[in-house]
Amino acid sequence: MSAGFSDESVVSSLGRLPVEATASAGGKGASLSRMSQAGLPVPPGFVVCASAFGTFLNYYGGVEILRSLTRDLDVQDNGALEAASARMRDLIVSNPLPTDLSARVRTAYHQLGVDLPVAIRSSAVSEDGEAASFAGQQDTFLNTRGIDAVLDRLKLCWASFFASRALFYRSQKGALDDTRIAVVVQEMVQADKSGVMFTMDPVQKLTDRLVIEAVFGLGEGIVSGLITPDHYVVGRDDGALLREFIASQETAVVYDGENGGTRQARLSKAEGSARVLSGAELSGLRELGLRLETFFGGPQDVEWCIREGDLRLLQSRPITTL
Repeated sequence: MSAGFSDESVVSSLGRLPVEATASAGGKGASLSRMSQAGLPVPPGFVVCASAFGTFLNYYGGVEILRSLTRDLDVQDNGALEAASARMRDLIVSNPLPTDLSARVRTAYHQLGVDLPVAIRSSAVSEDGEAASFAGQQDTFLNTRGIDAVLDRLKLCWASFFASRALFYRSQKGALDDTRIAVVVQEMVQADKSGVMFTMDPVQKLTDRLVIEAVFGLGEGIVSGLITPDHYVVGRDDGALLREFIASQETAVVYDGENGGTRQARLSKAEGSARVLSGAELSGLRELGLRLETFFGGPQDVEWCIREGDLRLLQSRPITTL
């Protein structure tokens, strides 16, 4: 079962992703690769390109099965939708990864470090585009440690591409039989604070300011909606603080060192009521945001984190609400 997995572009370091493999890396993978190769502060990692998943599905007859399942599928019929979803997810989870592909992932993971905690995220080829965003439709696995867990989560990430909610979403975009999904594996940053940044105000449609939201701990607190973040608005030209809201944060999402993954940790009243970002950190984020906007050629939606004063970029994509 080696055909299709020997090409160097199937599994590639973010810093060395070949140009011809960019499309197969998906929106997230391609963006992270461009930033990494440009010297921007991106955690090291690698991408398992969509070509690997396509070959995996073809080997087990998954493409034909998907077409059969979706040909006359009524996505408004929850029972039928869930049955199709379960059939595809079982196909992926129950079948072993080919030896040569698992060997490539093993090599790429060990190049990052021995049993290094990593974040595993999907990167759909249609994701983060100007016309439609598929972001957030697949599962993310944080603080994954050890090659066996990485290989397991890789298949779970693939399987989540066929979750009923993801199938329904793609049906609205006319892409129900899409099988183009890549997976990004990155070093997990044990962040002290995390957040999102918009290089313009996406609600008011104002381009003279940046909007920054921040929480203590990992950014999943914002993504999941569990924690109300601090909210800062800074001027584009001079960095002046135009508005701020300091939230009272009772918890933070942090590493779960015992069980893997993440957990919620209680914050003291003093910790939770403190402002998350200093003036210097706001200034650094503004400068980086403007650099990203110039680099990508348009307003950006940025995910970031800070560990002991070190600012890292986790993702940058076009603002899709314009």
